[in-house]
Amino acid sequence: MSHLQESFPCSLIASLHSAYEKDTKMLKVYFGDLESENYIFNPDSFFNNTYEESWMNDPVTKEMVKDIDDSDVVGPRLIDSPYLGPIPTERLSGGVKTLILMSFDTEHIFNASACGDNCAEWILKIAKKKDLTIRLGYLMDFGKEEFEIEIMNLNRVVHNMKELNEAVLDNRLI
Repeated sequence: MSHLQESFPCSLIASLHSAYEKDTKMLKVYFGDLESENYIFNPDSFFNNTYEESWMNDPVTKEMVKDIDDSDVVGPRLIDSPYLGPIPTERLSGGVKTLILMSFDTEHIFNASACGDNCAEWILKIAKKKDLTIRLGYLMDFGKEEFEIEIMNLNRVVHNMKELNEAVLDNRLI
């Protein structure tokens, strides 16, 4: 018997092996008011004061900016907007700033209520690449496709919008 087996019950070892065997990346959502030291209520302002220029050169960032803001990243400090003309990075929408933070910042929980429904697909994509925890104050529309979202308030995983809506509304999370 190994030292690990002596120290831990078999059920715990089995669950650890299971977690390593499967891809455990998941979107976790906390609904309602959240108090946590690593929670960022205003991601727009946080982004303006903390983003790194290298983030803006990332191909996924450029895709998000194009999709969400219909704008092109010219350089780390310059965005070409069809509506506003050339703008500094700090003038991007709060939604795309929050998505960029979600992509690069591993230490914080972001208020995804700064994002509209147009950001939902990107949030799911980011959560497929890394564990992602967000806070929502409304029922974001994650679309018609199946997904896996853990509702942290309930410690429950839902797989589609019907399950998400029922869980959130039946439990009065918002």
